[in-house]
Amino acid sequence: MLNQSPSTSQPVSRLLPTLLLLLTVFGPISMDLYLPVLPALTDELNAATSMAQLTVTACLIGLALGQLVAGPLSDRFGRARPLYVGVAAYVATSLLCALSPSIETLVAARLVQGLAGGAGIVIAQAAGRDLYSGGKLIRYYGRMTVLGGLAAIVGPLVGGQLARVTDWRGLFTFLAVIGALILVLIAFGYRETLPQTSRTTGGFARTGRDFRTLLADRVFTGAVLLQGFVNAALFAYLAGATYVLQGVYGLSPQQYALAFGLNSAGFMVFGYLAGRSSERWSVRGTLAVGLAMCALGTLGLLAAGLWTLPLAVVIVSLLIMVSGVAATTPPATTLALAGYPHMAGTASSLLGMARFAFGGVAAPFVGLAGADGMLPLGIVTVVSIALALAACAALSPRHRARTARPSPAAEPELAAAPTR
Repeated sequence: MLNQSPSTSQPVSRLLPTLLLLLTVFGPISMDLYLPVLPALTDELNAATSMAQLTVTACLIGLALGQLVAGPLSDRFGRARPLYVGVAAYVATSLLCALSPSIETLVAARLVQGLAGGAGIVIAQAAGRDLYSGGKLIRYYGRMTVLGGLAAIVGPLVGGQLARVTDWRGLFTFLAVIGALILVLIAFGYRETLPQTSRTTGGFARTGRDFRTLLADRVFTGAVLLQGFVNAALFAYLAGATYVLQGVYGLSPQQYALAFGLNSAGFMVFGYLAGRSSERWSVRGTLAVGLAMCALGTLGLLAAGLWTLPLAVVIVSLLIMVSGVAATTPPATTLALAGYPHMAGTASSLLGMARFAFGGVAAPFVGLAGADGMLPLGIVTVVSIALALAACAALSPRHRARTARPSPAAEPELAAAPTR
């Protein structure tokens, strides 16, 4: 059965949404595949722990800035051209990472790799808004979260297995191969989702006006800040857990990959449940449940850091926190983007930028005290979720700005909106 595109009124094949969802893997595979060998990379390049973690931060910042650039460009020139350029550049920069002779070169290469990968992420999100609205839009963002969790499961598991037969340079070569395969799929299966008549005009001046419009909307800004802060906790975990679980608790790279896979499975399951819950029950209620899970999990991590609790407490706390992050994603994304079909790329760019930029800022703080304890991880995640809870106040209806959004009666329960 074919879905109707709200933008073009043309039938949309099943292959196109599947291909768009596949673009969401650029974030997870760029971050997760090489995490099992991050300690080995640190040793081989004679780098400090905090410097090695800058390879994580640089990629996060690149992913954020890449979305900030590609999103508005895709509103102006269509989704296809920025997508092709971004994926091709991702392949080239992944190879550059593999050839890096020093930690400084690798950090720089990771920044450019992130810039390239950001195009695929933001276009997957914006093109979904081109194609869907109402309940279908919520389900699409739920599927994005599920696929991101699946990629996060597969990434470290594959990375852990590849670590048996190759080094970290081989893992970056593998990323280049994945990018090349996605580029081939795009060439055969991608169809432009934003027609010429729906594209923006006006260059940088128009982009600036669109940014001001979005940031003046308290609901949009609240959703962006909330997603930024919960992802700061998530990426602090990505940057620090490999040192904590392998260095403090003695897990091997393969055991770490299994523990990471468990948490990613929770991310995938709760991302799916959040999409269904937002559609059938409550967008804001689902968001509140996700934040409560994040708070509970981070408090467990903080307690484990203060009192050196057993490994099981750490694993369970991480699982609850990561699952909570997933539960916030579909409702927050829907609240942010549902009111802006005419500038979906620009809106998506700000949302995606916050997710990765906030994570890039938080990740180095985990390594400032070295790799010998988990208290920094507990502190950074608790502070991040506390800030997310504060940002959630901006989502309250009493703060709603007078902007082009759904009506006050309809907005809190976007699941009830008709599907175009």
